[in-house]
Amino acid sequence: MISKNLISLIYEAASIQRWNDHIRPWTGFTELDKQAHKLFFAYVLAKCEGDDVDMLRLAEGGIFEFFHRSILTDIKPPIYHKLVEEKGEQIDKWVLEVLREDMESLGGGFYERMRRYYTDPDHARLEKKILYASNYLASNWEFKVIYPLNRETFGIEHVRQDMMAELASCDTFKGYKYYMGSPYMQEFLSLIGKLRYQQRWAKAVRLPHTFVMGHMLVVAILSYFCTLELDAPCGARLVNNFLCGLFHDLAESLTRDIVSPVKSSVKGLDSIISDIEAEQMNKVIYPLLPSDWHAKIRYYTEDEFYSKIINDGKIEKVTSDLINEKYNDDSFDPLDGEIVRGCDHLSACIEAYMSISYGVKSEQIVAGYNNLQSRYKNKTIGGIDFGELFGYFKEENTGL
Repeated sequence: MISKNLISLIYEAASIQRWNDHIRPWTGFTELDKQAHKLFFAYVLAKCEGDDVDMLRLAEGGIFEFFHRSILTDIKPPIYHKLVEEKGEQIDKWVLEVLREDMESLGGGFYERMRRYYTDPDHARLEKKILYASNYLASNWEFKVIYPLNRETFGIEHVRQDMMAELASCDTFKGYKYYMGSPYMQEFLSLIGKLRYQQRWAKAVRLPHTFVMGHMLVVAILSYFCTLELDAPCGARLVNNFLCGLFHDLAESLTRDIVSPVKSSVKGLDSIISDIEAEQMNKVIYPLLPSDWHAKIRYYTEDEFYSKIINDGKIEKVTSDLINEKYNDDSFDPLDGEIVRGCDHLSACIEAYMSISYGVKSEQIVAGYNNLQSRYKNKTIGGIDFGELFGYFKEENTGL
Protein backbone atom coordinates (compact mmCIF):
# COMPACT_ATOMS: atom_id res chain seq x y z
CA MET A 1 0.00 0.00 0.00
CA ILE A 2 1.15 3.56 -0.62
CA SER A 3 2.81 4.96 2.49
CA LYS A 4 2.09 8.36 4.00
CA ASN A 5 5.82 9.15 3.76
CA LEU A 6 5.82 8.62 0.00
CA ILE A 7 2.76 10.81 -0.52
CA SER A 8 4.27 13.51 1.68
CA LEU A 9 7.50 13.40 -0.34
CA ILE A 10 5.53 14.27 -3.48
CA TYR A 11 4.38 17.48 -1.83
CA GLU A 12 7.86 18.45 -0.68
CA ALA A 13 8.54 19.36 -4.32
CA ALA A 14 5.86 22.07 -4.00
CA SER A 15 8.19 23.92 -1.62
CA ILE A 16 11.36 23.64 -3.71
CA GLN A 17 11.69 26.99 -5.49
CA ARG A 18 13.40 27.05 -8.88
CA TRP A 19 15.71 29.82 -10.10
CA ASN A 20 15.72 31.10 -6.54
CA ASP A 21 18.86 33.17 -7.09
CA HIS A 22 17.16 35.05 -9.94
CA ILE A 23 14.23 37.44 -10.23
CA ARG A 24 11.29 35.21 -11.09
CA PRO A 25 7.49 34.93 -10.80
CA TRP A 26 6.34 33.64 -7.42
CA THR A 27 3.70 31.44 -9.07
CA GLY A 28 4.38 28.03 -10.56
CA PHE A 29 8.18 28.09 -10.37
CA THR A 30 8.44 25.16 -7.99
CA GLU A 31 10.03 21.79 -8.69
CA LEU A 32 6.58 20.18 -8.62
CA ASP A 33 5.28 22.42 -11.40
CA LYS A 34 8.45 22.06 -13.46
CA GLN A 35 8.31 18.25 -13.25
CA ALA A 36 4.65 18.31 -14.31
CA HIS A 37 5.43 20.52 -17.31
CA LYS A 38 8.35 18.23 -18.15
CA LEU A 39 5.98 15.27 -18.45
CA PHE A 40 3.72 17.16 -20.84
CA PHE A 41 6.79 17.81 -22.98
CA ALA A 42 7.64 14.11 -22.69
CA TYR A 43 4.17 13.09 -23.86
CA VAL A 44 4.39 15.33 -26.94
CA LEU A 45 7.92 14.19 -27.80
CA ALA A 46 6.90 10.55 -27.40
CA LYS A 47 3.94 11.03 -29.73
CA CYS A 48 6.26 12.72 -32.22
CA GLU A 49 8.64 9.77 -31.99
CA GLY A 50 5.94 7.21 -32.70
CA ASP A 51 5.30 3.59 -31.80
CA ASP A 52 8.88 2.83 -30.75
CA VAL A 53 8.24 4.55 -27.41
CA ASP A 54 7.08 2.38 -24.53
CA MET A 55 4.59 4.71 -22.82
CA LEU A 56 4.61 2.61 -19.66
CA ARG A 57 8.38 2.96 -19.34
CA LEU A 58 8.12 6.67 -20.13
CA ALA A 59 5.51 7.26 -17.41
CA GLU A 60 7.46 5.30 -14.83
CA GLY A 61 10.73 6.93 -15.87
CA GLY A 62 9.10 10.31 -15.28
CA ILE A 63 8.04 9.20 -11.79
CA PHE A 64 11.49 7.77 -11.03
CA GLU A 65 13.19 11.01 -12.07
CA PHE A 66 10.70 13.09 -10.11
CA PHE A 67 11.51 11.32 -6.85
CA HIS A 68 15.22 11.32 -7.63
CA ARG A 69 15.15 15.11 -8.07
CA SER A 70 12.95 15.60 -5.01
CA ILE A 71 15.41 13.75 -2.78
CA LEU A 72 18.25 15.96 -4.02
CA THR A 73 16.16 19.06 -3.15
CA ASP A 74 17.14 22.41 -4.65
CA ILE A 75 20.71 21.88 -5.85
CA LYS A 76 21.31 24.33 -8.72
CA PRO A 77 21.04 22.52 -12.09
CA PRO A 78 24.68 23.11 -13.20
CA ILE A 79 25.95 21.76 -9.89
CA TYR A 80 23.41 18.92 -9.93
CA HIS A 81 24.43 17.80 -13.42
CA LYS A 82 28.13 18.08 -12.56
CA LEU A 83 27.60 15.89 -9.51
CA VAL A 84 25.65 13.35 -11.55
CA GLU A 85 28.36 13.35 -14.23
CA GLU A 86 31.17 12.71 -11.75
CA LYS A 87 29.44 10.76 -8.96
CA GLY A 88 26.24 9.62 -10.64
CA GLU A 89 26.46 5.96 -9.69
CA GLN A 90 27.06 6.68 -6.01
CA ILE A 91 24.34 9.35 -5.92
CA ASP A 92 21.83 6.98 -7.57
CA LYS A 93 22.61 4.24 -5.06
CA TRP A 94 22.15 6.66 -2.18
CA VAL A 95 18.80 7.93 -3.52
CA LEU A 96 17.59 4.36 -4.07
CA GLU A 97 18.52 3.46 -0.51
CA VAL A 98 16.67 6.51 0.87
CA LEU A 99 13.54 5.50 -1.07
CA ARG A 100 13.81 1.74 -0.59
CA GLU A 101 11.45 1.21 2.34
CA ASP A 102 8.60 3.33 0.99
CA MET A 103 9.03 2.21 -2.62
CA GLU A 104 9.08 -1.48 -1.68
CA SER A 105 5.70 -1.01 0.00
CA LEU A 106 4.18 -0.39 -3.44
CA GLY A 107 2.79 -3.24 -5.48
CA GLY A 108 3.95 -4.60 -8.79
CA GLY A 109 7.72 -4.56 -8.26
CA PHE A 110 7.94 -0.79 -8.63
CA TYR A 111 11.14 -0.39 -6.60
CA GLU A 112 13.00 -3.05 -8.59
CA ARG A 113 12.09 -1.30 -11.84
CA MET A 114 13.36 2.01 -10.42
CA ARG A 115 16.59 0.31 -9.36
CA ARG A 116 17.04 -1.10 -12.86
CA TYR A 117 16.29 2.30 -14.42
CA TYR A 118 19.24 3.82 -12.56
CA THR A 119 21.67 0.89 -12.64
CA ASP A 120 21.21 -0.51 -16.17
CA PRO A 121 22.35 2.02 -18.82
CA ASP A 122 20.80 -0.06 -21.60
CA HIS A 123 17.35 -0.08 -20.03
CA ALA A 124 14.73 2.32 -21.50
CA ARG A 125 17.35 4.11 -23.61
CA LEU A 126 14.85 5.87 -25.88
CA GLU A 127 12.56 6.84 -23.00
CA LYS A 128 15.54 8.28 -21.09
CA LYS A 129 16.47 10.39 -24.13
CA ILE A 130 12.93 11.74 -24.31
CA LEU A 131 12.85 12.58 -20.61
CA TYR A 132 16.29 14.23 -20.85
CA ALA A 133 15.09 16.44 -23.71
CA SER A 134 11.82 17.17 -21.90
CA ASN A 135 13.70 18.31 -18.84
CA TYR A 136 15.67 20.91 -20.78
CA LEU A 137 12.69 22.05 -22.83
CA ALA A 138 10.74 22.68 -19.61
CA SER A 139 13.74 24.50 -18.11
CA ASN A 140 14.10 26.58 -21.26
CA TRP A 141 10.42 27.56 -21.03
CA GLU A 142 11.17 28.89 -17.54
CA PHE A 143 14.36 30.59 -18.66
CA LYS A 144 12.57 32.50 -21.41
CA VAL A 145 10.24 33.88 -18.73
CA ILE A 146 12.97 35.02 -16.35
CA TYR A 147 15.61 36.15 -18.87
CA PRO A 148 14.13 39.62 -19.56
CA LEU A 149 13.97 40.24 -15.79
CA ASN A 150 17.59 39.26 -15.21
CA ARG A 151 19.61 40.96 -17.95
CA GLU A 152 21.71 42.69 -15.29
CA THR A 153 22.12 39.54 -13.18
CA PHE A 154 25.68 38.27 -12.98
CA GLY A 155 26.29 35.27 -15.22
CA ILE A 156 22.93 35.34 -17.02
CA GLU A 157 24.52 35.20 -20.48
CA HIS A 158 26.57 32.19 -19.43
CA VAL A 159 23.35 30.50 -18.29
CA ARG A 160 21.77 31.31 -21.65
CA GLN A 161 24.70 29.82 -23.55
CA ASP A 162 24.63 26.68 -21.40
CA MET A 163 20.89 26.34 -22.03
CA MET A 164 21.37 26.55 -25.78
CA ALA A 165 24.14 23.97 -25.65
CA GLU A 166 22.03 21.58 -23.60
CA LEU A 167 19.10 21.92 -25.99
CA ALA A 168 21.41 21.17 -28.91
CA SER A 169 22.57 18.00 -27.13
CA CYS A 170 18.94 16.78 -26.98
CA ASP A 171 18.81 16.23 -30.74
CA THR A 172 19.33 12.48 -30.51
CA PHE A 173 16.01 11.05 -31.74
CA LYS A 174 13.74 11.83 -34.66
CA GLY A 175 10.81 12.96 -32.51
CA TYR A 176 12.87 15.87 -31.22
CA LYS A 177 13.44 17.18 -34.76
CA TYR A 178 9.74 16.77 -35.52
CA TYR A 179 8.76 18.73 -32.41
CA MET A 180 11.30 21.51 -32.98
CA GLY A 181 9.94 21.96 -36.50
CA SER A 182 6.34 22.37 -35.30
CA PRO A 183 5.43 25.85 -33.98
CA TYR A 184 1.93 24.54 -33.25
CA MET A 185 3.11 21.90 -30.77
CA GLN A 186 5.39 24.47 -29.18
CA GLU A 187 2.40 26.79 -28.79
CA PHE A 188 0.44 23.95 -27.18
CA LEU A 189 3.11 23.41 -24.54
CA SER A 190 3.45 27.14 -23.98
CA LEU A 191 -0.32 27.43 -23.58
CA ILE A 192 -0.59 24.71 -20.97
CA GLY A 193 2.34 26.35 -19.19
CA LYS A 194 -0.25 28.87 -18.03
CA LEU A 195 -1.44 26.19 -15.64
CA ARG A 196 1.75 26.87 -13.67
CA TYR A 197 0.36 30.32 -12.82
CA GLN A 198 -3.15 29.25 -11.84
CA GLN A 199 -3.39 28.96 -8.08
CA ARG A 200 -5.43 26.22 -6.43
CA TRP A 201 -8.11 27.19 -3.87
CA ALA A 202 -8.03 30.69 -5.35
CA LYS A 203 -10.43 32.21 -2.80
CA ALA A 204 -8.87 30.56 0.26
CA VAL A 205 -5.93 31.73 2.32
CA ARG A 206 -3.63 28.74 2.79
CA LEU A 207 -0.08 27.44 2.86
CA PRO A 208 1.79 26.24 0.93
CA HIS A 209 0.53 27.64 -2.36
CA THR A 210 0.00 25.02 -5.05
CA PHE A 211 -0.91 25.45 -8.68
CA VAL A 212 -3.00 23.55 -11.19
CA MET A 213 -0.02 22.18 -13.13
CA GLY A 214 1.61 20.62 -10.08
CA HIS A 215 -1.75 19.28 -8.88
CA MET A 216 -2.18 17.42 -12.17
CA LEU A 217 1.13 15.61 -11.65
CA VAL A 218 0.21 14.73 -8.07
CA VAL A 219 -3.05 13.17 -9.27
CA ALA A 220 -1.20 11.31 -12.03
CA ILE A 221 1.34 9.80 -9.61
CA LEU A 222 -1.29 8.91 -7.00
CA SER A 223 -3.47 7.32 -9.71
CA TYR A 224 -0.51 5.29 -10.92
CA PHE A 225 0.39 4.12 -7.44
CA CYS A 226 -3.22 3.13 -6.72
CA THR A 227 -3.37 1.17 -9.97
CA LEU A 228 -0.22 -0.72 -8.98
CA GLU A 229 -2.14 -1.96 -5.93
CA LEU A 230 -4.72 -3.72 -8.11
CA ASP A 231 -4.40 -7.39 -8.99
CA ALA A 232 -2.04 -7.53 -12.00
CA PRO A 233 -3.29 -4.40 -13.82
CA CYS A 234 -2.70 -4.46 -17.57
CA GLY A 235 -0.24 -2.03 -19.12
CA ALA A 236 -2.91 0.05 -20.85
CA ARG A 237 -4.71 0.56 -17.54
CA LEU A 238 -1.55 1.81 -15.84
CA VAL A 239 -0.74 4.21 -18.67
CA ASN A 240 -4.31 5.47 -19.05
CA ASN A 241 -4.77 6.13 -15.34
CA PHE A 242 -1.48 8.03 -15.17
CA LEU A 243 -2.19 10.12 -18.27
CA CYS A 244 -5.80 10.78 -17.30
CA GLY A 245 -4.51 12.14 -14.00
CA LEU A 246 -1.94 14.25 -15.83
CA PHE A 247 -4.45 15.64 -18.35
CA HIS A 248 -7.60 15.85 -16.24
CA ASP A 249 -7.50 19.65 -15.73
CA LEU A 250 -6.11 20.49 -19.18
CA ALA A 251 -9.19 22.56 -20.10
CA GLU A 252 -8.44 24.93 -17.22
CA SER A 253 -5.64 26.41 -19.34
CA LEU A 254 -8.55 27.98 -21.24
CA THR A 255 -11.28 28.43 -18.60
CA ARG A 256 -9.21 28.85 -15.42
CA ASP A 257 -10.05 26.96 -12.25
CA ILE A 258 -13.76 26.93 -11.43
CA VAL A 259 -13.98 25.87 -7.79
CA SER A 260 -16.21 22.95 -6.81
CA PRO A 261 -18.70 25.00 -4.71
CA VAL A 262 -19.45 27.11 -7.81
CA LYS A 263 -19.93 24.02 -10.00
CA SER A 264 -22.32 22.46 -7.52
CA SER A 265 -24.21 25.62 -6.56
CA VAL A 266 -26.78 25.37 -9.35
CA LYS A 267 -28.25 22.12 -10.64
CA GLY A 268 -26.92 21.34 -14.11
CA LEU A 269 -24.19 24.00 -13.97
CA ASP A 270 -21.40 21.43 -13.93
CA SER A 271 -22.75 19.99 -17.20
CA ILE A 272 -22.81 23.43 -18.82
CA ILE A 273 -19.23 24.04 -17.69
CA SER A 274 -18.17 20.70 -19.20
CA ASP A 275 -19.78 21.70 -22.50
CA ILE A 276 -17.95 25.04 -22.47
CA GLU A 277 -14.65 23.29 -21.72
CA ALA A 278 -15.18 20.87 -24.60
CA GLU A 279 -16.02 23.75 -26.93
CA GLN A 280 -12.87 25.61 -25.92
CA MET A 281 -10.75 22.48 -26.37
CA ASN A 282 -12.12 22.07 -29.90
CA LYS A 283 -11.54 25.71 -30.71
CA VAL A 284 -8.08 26.27 -29.22
CA ILE A 285 -6.24 23.11 -28.18
CA TYR A 286 -6.98 20.50 -30.83
CA PRO A 287 -6.00 22.70 -33.81
CA LEU A 288 -2.47 22.83 -32.32
CA LEU A 289 -2.08 19.04 -32.38
CA PRO A 290 -2.15 16.34 -35.09
CA SER A 291 -5.65 15.03 -35.67
CA ASP A 292 -4.70 11.43 -34.86
CA TRP A 293 -3.84 12.52 -31.30
CA HIS A 294 -7.28 13.95 -30.58
CA ALA A 295 -9.20 10.79 -29.73
CA LYS A 296 -6.80 9.76 -26.98
CA ILE A 297 -6.72 13.21 -25.40
CA ARG A 298 -10.54 13.28 -25.47
CA TYR A 299 -10.47 9.91 -23.68
CA TYR A 300 -8.42 11.54 -20.91
CA THR A 301 -10.26 14.85 -20.67
CA GLU A 302 -13.95 14.17 -21.40
CA ASP A 303 -15.97 12.30 -18.76
CA GLU A 304 -12.58 11.84 -17.17
CA PHE A 305 -13.97 10.73 -13.81
CA TYR A 306 -16.00 7.85 -15.24
CA SER A 307 -14.40 4.42 -15.46
CA LYS A 308 -14.58 3.28 -19.07
CA ILE A 309 -13.36 0.90 -21.72
CA ILE A 310 -13.28 0.77 -25.50
CA ASN A 311 -15.30 -2.15 -26.85
CA ASP A 312 -15.69 -2.71 -30.60
CA GLY A 313 -14.35 0.78 -31.21
CA LYS A 314 -16.87 2.47 -28.91
CA ILE A 315 -16.36 4.00 -25.46
CA GLU A 316 -18.46 2.32 -22.78
CA LYS A 317 -18.85 3.64 -19.24
CA VAL A 318 -18.41 0.88 -16.70
CA THR A 319 -17.16 0.68 -13.09
CA SER A 320 -13.69 -0.03 -11.79
CA ASP A 321 -15.08 -3.13 -10.10
CA LEU A 322 -16.28 -4.35 -13.49
CA ILE A 323 -12.90 -3.60 -15.05
CA ASN A 324 -11.35 -5.80 -12.35
CA GLU A 325 -13.79 -8.59 -13.16
CA LYS A 326 -14.00 -8.50 -16.97
CA TYR A 327 -11.99 -5.80 -18.72
CA ASN A 328 -8.50 -5.75 -17.21
CA ASP A 329 -6.89 -6.32 -20.59
CA ASP A 330 -5.05 -4.07 -23.05
CA SER A 331 -7.59 -4.92 -25.74
CA PHE A 332 -10.25 -2.94 -23.82
CA ASP A 333 -7.98 0.08 -23.15
CA PRO A 334 -9.43 0.41 -19.61
CA LEU A 335 -9.35 3.67 -17.66
CA ASP A 336 -10.35 3.97 -13.99
CA GLY A 337 -11.89 7.42 -13.88
CA GLU A 338 -13.34 6.64 -10.45
CA ILE A 339 -9.85 6.03 -9.07
CA VAL A 340 -8.53 9.19 -10.74
CA ARG A 341 -11.38 11.13 -9.11
CA GLY A 342 -10.55 9.64 -5.74
CA CYS A 343 -6.92 10.72 -6.19
CA ASP A 344 -8.07 14.19 -7.28
CA HIS A 345 -10.02 14.52 -4.05
CA LEU A 346 -7.15 13.01 -2.03
CA SER A 347 -4.84 15.67 -3.45
CA ALA A 348 -7.29 18.41 -2.43
CA CYS A 349 -7.64 16.92 1.04
CA ILE A 350 -3.86 16.82 1.51
CA GLU A 351 -3.55 20.44 0.40
CA ALA A 352 -6.12 21.43 3.03
CA TYR A 353 -4.48 19.23 5.66
CA MET A 354 -1.08 20.80 5.02
CA SER A 355 -2.45 24.31 5.44
CA ILE A 356 -4.22 23.34 8.65
CA SER A 357 -1.00 21.76 9.93
CA TYR A 358 0.78 25.08 9.29
CA GLY A 359 -1.88 26.89 11.31
CA VAL A 360 -3.62 28.57 8.35
CA LYS A 361 -7.30 27.63 8.76
CA SER A 362 -9.53 29.68 6.50
CA GLU A 363 -13.24 28.87 6.47
CA GLN A 364 -13.08 27.47 2.93
CA ILE A 365 -10.12 25.22 3.74
CA VAL A 366 -11.70 23.75 6.87
CA ALA A 367 -15.05 23.20 5.13
CA GLY A 368 -13.40 21.53 2.15
CA TYR A 369 -11.26 19.34 4.37
CA ASN A 370 -14.19 18.20 6.53
CA ASN A 371 -16.36 17.49 3.51
CA LEU A 372 -13.71 15.33 1.83
CA GLN A 373 -12.86 13.41 4.99
CA SER A 374 -16.55 12.67 5.55
CA ARG A 375 -17.10 11.67 1.92
CA TYR A 376 -14.25 9.15 1.86
CA LYS A 377 -14.56 7.65 5.34
CA ASN A 378 -14.47 3.84 4.95
CA LYS A 379 -14.75 4.21 1.16
CA THR A 380 -13.31 1.66 -1.26
CA ILE A 381 -13.09 2.27 -5.03
CA GLY A 382 -12.22 -0.58 -7.37
CA GLY A 383 -10.54 -2.44 -4.52
CA ILE A 384 -8.50 0.59 -3.37
CA ASP A 385 -9.06 1.52 0.28
CA PHE A 386 -9.38 5.29 -0.01
CA GLY A 387 -10.61 5.44 3.56
CA GLU A 388 -7.14 4.36 4.66
CA LEU A 389 -5.40 6.85 2.35
CA PHE A 390 -7.54 9.75 3.60
CA GLY A 391 -6.98 8.51 7.14
CA TYR A 392 -3.27 9.28 6.81
CA PHE A 393 -4.23 12.96 6.77
CA LYS A 394 -6.54 13.33 9.74
CA GLU A 395 -6.52 16.75 11.40
CA GLU A 396 -5.66 15.21 14.75
CA ASN A 397 -2.43 13.94 13.15
CA THR A 398 -1.11 17.42 12.36
CA GLY A 399 0.89 17.41 15.59
CA LEU A 400 -0.53 20.77 16.70
